[in-house]
Amino acid sequence: MSRSLGAALPPELVRRLSQQDLPSLLGRALPLLTLDDQGRPHPMLCSYLELLAVGPGVIRLAISARSSARRNLEARGVATLIIAEPDVTMYVKCRAGAPPLLAGELARFDLAVEDVLEDSAADYERGARITSGLTYAPMPALDSEWARATLAALRLERA
Repeated sequence: MSRSLGAALPPELVRRLSQQDLPSLLGRALPLLTLDDQGRPHPMLCSYLELLAVGPGVIRLAISARSSARRNLEARGVATLIIAEPDVTMYVKCRAGAPPLLAGELARFDLAVEDVLEDSAADYERGARITSGLTYAPMPALDSEWARATLAALRLERA
């Protein structure tokens, strides 16, 4: 059962997405849903490396400039980030207001947080919970060219 927390990330989610503890979050995958040209959900998996909360109201996303998700965000401007891990289950509904900043092979979007839904088991679900999140391997090295380019794209400021 989910409940709305409003149009701002709670402090614990800002911290999680701030990259302050990025090494401990590497290897975890987060589904991001956009809408395709048929109005259907289009899933992609991203990592904590590709996301940066710059405050409670904005999440930056760096993805491939050639991806379907980029085209979907530019055309329809909506996305839902799913964080489903043992200690937190939240759905963050966002809107991309401006065209992306392009940084080489990457497109960087500023996603405005429109609603944060916190999910927890209802009484009739008898304490059901997430026991593990999505993970991937091998984890990227933070000093790799791709990781450095992604981190730089997330920190670009608009002119």
